[in-house]
Amino acid sequence: MTEADVALTDYGLAAEGAVLAWLVARRPARAGRSWFVLFFAAIAAGALAGGTVHGFFLEPASLGQRLLWPIALLAVGVTAWAAWSAGAAVGFSPPLARGIAVAAALQFLFYAAMVLLVSQDFSVAIAEYVPAALFLLAVFAWAGTRPGGRWALAGVAGLVLTLLASGVQHFRVAPHPVYMNHNALYHALQGLALALIYLGARPFITTED
Repeated sequence: MTEADVALTDYGLAAEGAVLAWLVARRPARAGRSWFVLFFAAIAAGALAGGTVHGFFLEPASLGQRLLWPIALLAVGVTAWAAWSAGAAVGFSPPLARGIAVAAALQFLFYAAMVLLVSQDFSVAIAEYVPAALFLLAVFAWAGTRPGGRWALAGVAGLVLTLLASGVQHFRVAPHPVYMNHNALYHALQGLALALIYLGARPFITTED
């Protein structure tokens, strides 16, 4: 395994995303549930593909990287699409929420074309994800001001943390160049952020049995 710290933290993130998607999917539905399932599932898929690249296919010319790295980047785009759509479903009327979801889908198609035809640098993925994360953060902050919405503040904290994690990745902040580089730290922070986002979202997308 080439970058063990990055691969293992990526695989941990993939496992967490899959579990959170399952936890959301198994509950009775409210607005936005399916979008949050997609949100966590896309993160899981992207982390699995990215971890395999970092662990086994670092050579740019390798077949594994040429197949898996675009999948990882496209999964980030799906995550952004789901974040826009989930926030819209939770915070807006159904007609407006559908319009935002359609616009987010069109944005994803443009992003996919960029990834497949122009650039596969991870900074492109960050640029795609950050506006969606800011939108979902704003929805959580609004929900946190409403009666019974205090758990949404956990989602606010999670999204602030995921934005900070993106900064860590972009500026290559690393506790250790071998055992915990900037990518591994990014994954660790994202893991905590996902748990907070799940806690913040759960009261608004599920009903009690």
